[in-house]
Amino acid sequence: MTDPTRFAGYGVLVTGAARGIGAAVARRIAEEGGRVLVTDRDADGAGRTAAGLREKGLDVRALECDVGERESVEAAVAYAVDAFGTLDVLVNCAARSSPDETLFEDGRDDVWERDLDTTLTGVYRCCRAALPHLAASGRGAVVSIGSVNGLQDFGGHAYSAAKAGLASLTRTLAGHAAARGVRVNLVVPGTVRTSAWEGRDEDLEAVRGLYPLGRIGEPEDVAAAVAFLASRDAAWITGTALVVDGGLTAVHTGFHTALHGR
Repeated sequence: MTDPTRFAGYGVLVTGAARGIGAAVARRIAEEGGRVLVTDRDADGAGRTAAGLREKGLDVRALECDVGERESVEAAVAYAVDAFGTLDVLVNCAARSSPDETLFEDGRDDVWERDLDTTLTGVYRCCRAALPHLAASGRGAVVSIGSVNGLQDFGGHAYSAAKAGLASLTRTLAGHAAARGVRVNLVVPGTVRTSAWEGRDEDLEAVRGLYPLGRIGEPEDVAAAVAFLASRDAAWITGTALVVDGGLTAVHTGFHTALHGR
């Protein structure tokens, strides 16, 4: 159940929030009383998400933001602070994942760099711009969205490297920001039903059996974890990676099936 007052008075900025996990995070935090700025490179998508939440009486605004551009990130942070009078929570959801070439040696520098720039360096840009305001709030928190791709091989060289890098950045920034009263944590999802899987129902069904809990994730599963880590309920938690993957990385279902499923 949600707590309609858990984020009362909070100003929250969510990147990559036009759809999927980011939109679910914006909705969850707004439903719990937060004032939320929905940002995305897709300005129309961000606007639609915010408008839909405002129709429910929630305090949500939208702004175009490209995490690949420092000026765009700084403008979004400034907008949030001006609109809300504070910035208490930054949630980094924006990411990019390009298909791998069949042969590793055929990979292109520009594709690698774009994926890392959005998925990893974009988080760096957002944290850099937001940190002084998060520190000033007295209850600042950063929550970034990682991936099980950063823990094991599920494909996607650049995306996986970037998500692994986020785990390291979470730890180092947590160490730096702790003295300033800001907590920094990571949520690590497994397969989640988002637009990235649109039209791939057969693929989702194929991997469902790998999950010990018997289903793939929904954006709301991740949003619930983000809301916990962003809130004062997690006041003594920083520098951690919370794996939200239905048991995928804890239980080797293939091994169990091979041994006992015959």
